[in-house]
Amino acid sequence: MVLFTKLLLAHLLGDFIFQSERWVRDKKRKKLRSKYLYLHFLIHGLLVFILVQSWLITGLIAGTHAAIDITKQLMQTSDNRRAWFFGDQLLHLAIIVAVAGWLNGVQAELLMTVLSDYLLEITAIVFLTIPSSVVIQMIISRWDPDPKNNSPDSLDRAGKYIGILERLFVFTFVMLGQWNALGFLIAAKSVFRFGDLKEAHDRKLTEYILIGTLLSVGMASVVAALVRQFS
Repeated sequence: MVLFTKLLLAHLLGDFIFQSERWVRDKKRKKLRSKYLYLHFLIHGLLVFILVQSWLITGLIAGTHAAIDITKQLMQTSDNRRAWFFGDQLLHLAIIVAVAGWLNGVQAELLMTVLSDYLLEITAIVFLTIPSSVVIQMIISRWDPDPKNNSPDSLDRAGKYIGILERLFVFTFVMLGQWNALGFLIAAKSVFRFGDLKEAHDRKLTEYILIGTLLSVGMASVVAALVRQFS
């Protein structure tokens, strides 16, 4: 389980935390000519090696990651982008599971014992930040009522960071068993949103926000429940 968690943490950091939107846009436009594609491979390999301290595991994970991403860049179009996103992530996850299961005994501890004890929690928290935002955005992008982001009164990327904070609060409350606090958080957000939605008179916007909120809260709750189960 420790090896799997380390590889999953390296993947989340490499694919989401240390890969900016500018890199993604550049890769989408230039495909194999993008320098960020190869920089992404390098960073991902370094993260794996730092966490597991094994050239064999690093080579397997980095090599298969590169092969999957190159295939994605060659095959992805604007029409199948959503399908390739989820297919790409599922393939990466399958490789991680396979390598962790096959080489479960090949483990070299780099992190301190205290850090290792909370590795699962750290991985969950990382997932609930930018990776979850990307997943939720991919799911609800087909219903985006403002695809060109023309809302003049909205702060830049405010919804993204509100969602991240929301999931981290939900994760913390579930981990601590504070269900009353979780209910208060959801109620407070509903109160703040109610005025905006009432003035907007936009049913699509209301449904869009509701779907996003339910996905965000549900995802954080499930992750917290899994961590409590396996930690």
